[in-house]
Amino acid sequence: MLTLTVEELNEYVRRTLAGDPMLHGLRLRGEISNFKRHVSGHWYFTLKDSQSAISCVMFRSAAMGVRFAPRDGAQVILSGSVGLYAKTGSYQFYAEGMEPDGLGELYLRMEALKKKLEKEGLFDPALKKPLPLLPGGIGIATSSTGAVLHDIARVTWRRDPGMPLYLYPVAVQGEGAAEQIAFALAALDRLDAVDVIIVGRGGGSMEDLRPFNEEIVARAIAACHKPVVSAVGHETDFTIADFVADVRAPTPSAAAEIAVPQREALLMEIGKLSRRMRRAGEAEIAEKAARLSAVRQTLTEQSPENLFRVVGERLKSFGARFALLYETRLNDTAHRLDAASVRLRAAGPQATLNRGYALLQQEGRTVPSVERFQPELPFSVRLRDGQIDAKATRVRREEQP
Repeated sequence: MLTLTVEELNEYVRRTLAGDPMLHGLRLRGEISNFKRHVSGHWYFTLKDSQSAISCVMFRSAAMGVRFAPRDGAQVILSGSVGLYAKTGSYQFYAEGMEPDGLGELYLRMEALKKKLEKEGLFDPALKKPLPLLPGGIGIATSSTGAVLHDIARVTWRRDPGMPLYLYPVAVQGEGAAEQIAFALAALDRLDAVDVIIVGRGGGSMEDLRPFNEEIVARAIAACHKPVVSAVGHETDFTIADFVADVRAPTPSAAAEIAVPQREALLMEIGKLSRRMRRAGEAEIAEKAARLSAVRQTLTEQSPENLFRVVGERLKSFGARFALLYETRLNDTAHRLDAASVRLRAAGPQATLNRGYALLQQEGRTVPSVERFQPELPFSVRLRDGQIDAKATRVRREEQP
């Protein structure tokens, strides 16, 4: 029995494969998966069909000649040869050329439509409609059979048991599916009870997802007045419907999580907001009450009754002060009059008369000198205690020294 090292065995197999003309110049058809671009520029991926898979490598020099962007799910035809990577014993296909095949053409069509719609602005974030905080009902455009509807209903009623769901059943793959989906979107958009629309299906191949990459569906989503959540395929699947929709959900279950608020969380938040509003209202009322009290105090102080009272008190005070001043001045005047009277009496004619002197009057006027006396007229002599009427018999004038 022959004994070989691992290196010898791998090298033998490599040479055997390299020397087999059947394994050179091959064209291999399949679907790309696990596609990776290395920093070196080489491409590493798996090519599979419904039964088998083979590891593939395409070196940078060959990859530079490919005219489209490969991705997982794309159907391609590779040209190249089969070989063995002796270092790891890996059997793989060395691709020297790549072209789209069948579904690969679908991918190219999708990319072309995507560029067209993006240029028109259908993917513009500014056009995205916000989801309502409290939707009244959820519209669903999907198949009436399968797990998608069940998942959406299960998550929806877990989050909000009373949320109404409105299903418009459609085919989600095959001929005529795109037209049905577009019609369902328009119908749900017209339904007043619906506030959010979920459109989607489960995962599948690119051919299965084809209706959601059709232009008629994309424009139907864009035409909706109500927000649309796209939930097509699995988390790694992307369709044109995802780019046009207002919100893209990675799965149908996630779409229900996004579109339907959690009832208990909302009630808790409403409770918190209610308490905050009550506290704010109480603080506002207290502030208004304080301001009202200040205004009432000001109005009371400025009221006519209060002003009359203040003026009355001031008038009373002024009257008392005026009476006191008047009495003081009256007393002062009386004292001054008494003093003047005393002085007057002391300096007046009565005091002189009291000392024995007499006052000569003629025609009611005091006669101060002989020159003013009229001998032909009667006169009177006023004494301290009376008056003597008389006539002159002789007038004698004395010379002043």
